[in-house]
Amino acid sequence: MRLFTPADIDAALNFPGLIETLAEAFRGDAIVPPRTHHPIERPGEDAILLIMPAWSAPDSPTPYIGTKIVSVFFGNGARNLPGVMGAYLLMNGATGEPLAVMDGNRLTLWRTAAASALAARFLANPTASKMLMVGAGALAPFLIKAHRAVRPLTDIAIWARRPEAAEAVVAQLAGDGIEARAVTDLEGEARTADIISCATNASEPLIHGRWLKRDAHLDLIGAFTMQMREADADALDRARVIVDSAKAIDEGGDVAIAIAEGSYSADRIAGTLADLCHGRVAGHAEGGEITLFKSVGVSLEDLAAAIAVWDNRPAA
Repeated sequence: MRLFTPADIDAALNFPGLIETLAEAFRGDAIVPPRTHHPIERPGEDAILLIMPAWSAPDSPTPYIGTKIVSVFFGNGARNLPGVMGAYLLMNGATGEPLAVMDGNRLTLWRTAAASALAARFLANPTASKMLMVGAGALAPFLIKAHRAVRPLTDIAIWARRPEAAEAVVAQLAGDGIEARAVTDLEGEARTADIISCATNASEPLIHGRWLKRDAHLDLIGAFTMQMREADADALDRARVIVDSAKAIDEGGDVAIAIAEGSYSADRIAGTLADLCHGRVAGHAEGGEITLFKSVGVSLEDLAAAIAVWDNRPAA
């Protein structure tokens, strides 16, 4: 059994290839059982154990089984540790033999950004050139690089509650030859952005529907509990909404919260990412339509990314 570090995963993946891999996965017939949440009681704080399995279709010529195990410790910020950590176990789908353990955090960064870019490939204006990245955490550079793989971005702005965090991402991207700028006027930048991608821990909406211009595409990633929210109900009301899976209806923030409070109805959701990939729902529409993609994470994405890492591994 092999261990794949973050550096190994980075060496094995690129966004154009992974985005297409995810598209093929969503068009396929992999088995994706419901993920399970297990509350963990700890003195003075809450924690969650999340288990996300998936495996190849029965008729797959090269079958695999994969499971991501994730811990969410909400008090880790005070310990200077990531709140979410995990590992991915990839197994031979014909024999059950364990093949690899992969860094779960790095794999999640790659697949999450690739899924958002896949949605944008369908939904964002093909000429979209201006992107606003809201949040300056670990996902920010991945999301920017992923969206650059599907749209001709020439103006990339980064906003964060702490301006120095946005400046740090700008410097990191510069090291990769990508020009970006740190900004402090969230509303002003949001009003002119073609693509807005949000990956934050916000508990109150940062993006308001009244700010969104015609043809804008809003990408919501960060709100993964019912206590978190990145966009208000007006943003949902003005947009054609696509979700990565039906779990967005009752899990995570944004869409699920709006449904629970009665400001949005589940029957208004246009479809899922799989529907887009199968052509069951339309992609970008001319005429100024606002689109919105809500991601809560799908274990199919982890499986597809892990298989791609395994297939691109160097010889032992």
